[in-house]
Amino acid sequence: MAEPGERAGAQQGPRPARRVAGVRRNAPAVEYDAPRWLRSLAGASWRAIVVVIAVGMVFYATAQVKLLFIAVFLALVFTAVLRPLVELLARFLPRFVATGVAILTGVLFFVGLLTYVGYSVANEWEDLSDRFSDGLGQIVEFLESGQLPFRITSEQIAGWINDGQKWLQDHAGDLAGQAAQSAGSVVEVLTSLALAIFCTVFFLARGREMWTWFLNQLPERFREGWIQAGGAGWYTFSGYTRGTVIIAVTDGMLAFVLLLILGVPLAAPLAVLVFIGAFIPLVGAPAAMVIAMIVALAANGLWSAVFVGVGIALIGQFEGHVLQPLVMGKQVSIHPVVVALAVAGGTLTAGILGAVVSVPLVAVAWAIFSRLRTLDPPMTVDEADDGMGPQGARVRDEDAPV
Repeated sequence: MAEPGERAGAQQGPRPARRVAGVRRNAPAVEYDAPRWLRSLAGASWRAIVVVIAVGMVFYATAQVKLLFIAVFLALVFTAVLRPLVELLARFLPRFVATGVAILTGVLFFVGLLTYVGYSVANEWEDLSDRFSDGLGQIVEFLESGQLPFRITSEQIAGWINDGQKWLQDHAGDLAGQAAQSAGSVVEVLTSLALAIFCTVFFLARGREMWTWFLNQLPERFREGWIQAGGAGWYTFSGYTRGTVIIAVTDGMLAFVLLLILGVPLAAPLAVLVFIGAFIPLVGAPAAMVIAMIVALAANGLWSAVFVGVGIALIGQFEGHVLQPLVMGKQVSIHPVVVALAVAGGTLTAGILGAVVSVPLVAVAWAIFSRLRTLDPPMTVDEADDGMGPQGARVRDEDAPV
């Protein structure tokens, strides 16, 4: 005799299959007209387009508030340079007092540098004007002597001078308008500098509290990523900034000693140009070298200009092979090709400002990306060369590219 449960099961029959949520029964097979590689390429392409549009919007928004961007960037630079001094003074003084002393020290250093440059120019001006006139006369005689493949006569030089004077007279109005526009730019620069100093005070005195407040505004699940990204970015930016300042000061001091030994006038202003040029990768140092060579050529003759060019070039080699690896170490590791492309792109986008800020921004972006990504096991050079050759053939060692 069957149990009640068995009779109930017999009466109900087999149980229907359970339906799984999200799955359609008898779903038609999807057929693609395009090959798989084309679908993958299309998916990557539209994602790349979205990224490019997002980056373009960031650049556009930055261009609309360029004054604010410059102020914040300068504030971060001042903070990176002065923070070690503030941390040292904060051991003995209150934090705000240490911040004030550090900023005052930086301002006095900058004002003293400008004062020394101005005093040097004023002190050497009379002697420099006489030496310049003699040097220009020597250059004119050299051009007229016929030692070059081409010959330039005094009449041609006089004609060029007259053409220059006529061009100045014809464009006097335009030059006056540009001068007025430059005066407005000076006001903007001073405004940005004042705003940068104001922000620097709070970055140095309350930077950690400001960063903590920002993290507390984020959902808890996102905070760890922001902490990792912010730490990597600031470590790279501060290392690059402090390293660049140390290298620039060293280059300026070496150039100053070199110009003094060679007897080139205006050694202090030219050393300051070398110092400023160190902040513009690839472009600044050659520009400062050309200006120093022109001054040496006009004041002391051809061989002095040659010695100045060789000396500053050797200083550049010392910077690239000794100072940068020693000072920056592994904080900033960017290939020279990337540096060149970043400087070129920054210059085309925003002129001198873009050339200055492009390399640190690229370094920070790469540091953040390197910290957040998951890196697969690296390949060797031989493994990378295996795919170079006819399809299905393995490249021999002697056929591999160098």
